[in-house]
Order: sequence, then structure tokens, then C-alpha cells
Amino acid sequence: MKKIAIIGAGRVGESTAQFLAKADLAREIALLDVREGAAAGAALDIQETAPLFGFDARLVGSTDPAVIAGAELVVITAGLPRKPGMSRSDVLDKNVEILDAILEDVMREAPDSRILVVSNPVDVLTYRAWKKTGWDRSRIFGQAGVLDASRMAAFIALETGLSTLDIQTLVLGGHGDSMVPMLRYSGINGIPLHHFMSQEVIDRIVDRTRHGGAEILALKKTSSAYDAPAAAIEVMVEAIVLDRRRVLPTVALLDGEYGARDIAMGVPCILGAGGMEKIVELDLETQEREAFAQSLAGVQADIAKLP
Repeated sequence: MKKIAIIGAGRVGESTAQFLAKADLAREIALLDVREGAAAGAALDIQETAPLFGFDARLVGSTDPAVIAGAELVVITAGLPRKPGMSRSDVLDKNVEILDAILEDVMREAPDSRILVVSNPVDVLTYRAWKKTGWDRSRIFGQAGVLDASRMAAFIALETGLSTLDIQTLVLGGHGDSMVPMLRYSGINGIPLHHFMSQEVIDRIVDRTRHGGAEILALKKTSSAYDAPAAAIEVMVEAIVLDRRRVLPTVALLDGEYGARDIAMGVPCILGAGGMEKIVELDLETQEREAFAQSLAGVQADIAKLP
């Protein structure tokens, strides 16, 4: 890809730029941030790692929205971060205001781009971006499930002592406490989880996955997670840039899938050169369907608060 833009040069944005540069996924990576010097400083710092990591991407940072001109993919990480004790919904009002301003810049400077929303609450903001731009839903999607599934896989590896390379997990629904870890589609090299762990341990891992972000925030106190989110972004971006057509849990706009419309939710999607190319609709069992409906209701309640 010729150019990828990252809006927000905070911890998630900077880590994302480093991961994308190291993977050589674009000739140019542009960072945009409202804080004077933040984006330029991050870009220069990462650029100086190029000889060490062996990448040829060129990085640039600015407070001027023109820096993202011509970007083929825009990753939005900017927003008010959570503080300990806050939910993702607690930052909704301010982050909608921030997103709306960002989208004006994107529509003007990169009108042919695709948008990957990362800022929280990601389901609601992905929906807002779709409504605000009027773009096809294939061009607007969000990151959540890749991160949640990675957290769940990491917890399984820590519990069992087995290699993360053999662990497969899937998480659906809203990015929050009502996310839906799909145990039926999770396992270790094709073997069901209950072969290795008791139901009590599995339930504990599910609960820890749902509160994975809050756990890190409570420990760090001054910062939420950024390395794992950035790594999850890199996986999604790679699938698009290299047209891998990977099946990844993605916040997508639903249009009848899973019995829902006019809402953005985490579901399995095919990601490739066309962006969010297709939603994979699973046949949910009764308990899964009820959990998904509960998660859906939570996102709908936040969407109803939008101005």
C-alpha cells in the first residue's frame, strides 16, 4: 500500500505506526495529532528504528490534516482514554465529538480511503463513522474481536502451559463486558477446551477476557493497553494490504446478518483488499444467541444516545 494514515499519536497510535512500519505494510505512514509535536516526534522516533528493524517505510507526523491526503487506509485511534473505573461507554460523548471532526478531515483529504476505527466505544463509533460518511459498509469497520480473541488465547496458554501457536479462539458481540467468547469455536489444535481445563477454569478465563482491558488499566493506572491493541490492528491491516482474505472477528455494519440491522457489532468477517468483504454468519445455539442479543442491546442503548 502506498499510504496509511493513523489519526491519534498517543500510545496506541504510536505503537501501531511502529508495528506497521516494521512489517513494511506501506511506503508512507502518516500520523496526525492535535498536540503540537506529538505526531512529528513519534514519526521521527520510529523512523530511526528503520536501520535496526530493516524497513523502508517513510514516516511523517503533523498537526495539519493535509498530512493524511491520499491515504488508502485510515486508522482512527484518537479519543479520550478511559480512566480506572470507567467503562468504554463513559467516554462516548467526548469521543463522538472528536470522531466527527476527524471524519470531516478524512472525507476531505482521503475520500477514497477505508476506515478502521479503534477508538472506544468502538462499536458505536464505527456506526457513527458509517452514518457520518455515508460510505459503503465495506469501507468502514472496527477493531475489537481480534484483540479480545488474542487476550482469551493468551489466558488459555498461561493456564495450560501450552503453545499459543496451537490455540484458536473466537469472540463476538460488543467490545465490552457483554462480549461473547465463543467456546464452541475455540480449542487447542482442534481439541475442545474442556479436554484440557475444567468448566470452572474456562469460566474464569471467559470472565477475565471480558475485563481484559480494565485489568490492564487498573494495573497501569495512568494508561490503558496499547501494545496488544496495536498488534491486533497490524493483523487486520496486513489482511487488507496483502489481500489475505482472512476470517477475523471485526466490528461490522450489520444488514440483516444475525437478525440485526442498522448497528455495528463484532462478527466474523472476511478482510481483504476490498476491506470488509463479507460477514460470516454463524448458526448460533440458544445460549449463544441469547448472549449475542444481550450484547446487541447494550450497543443499541449507546447508539440511542447519539446526538
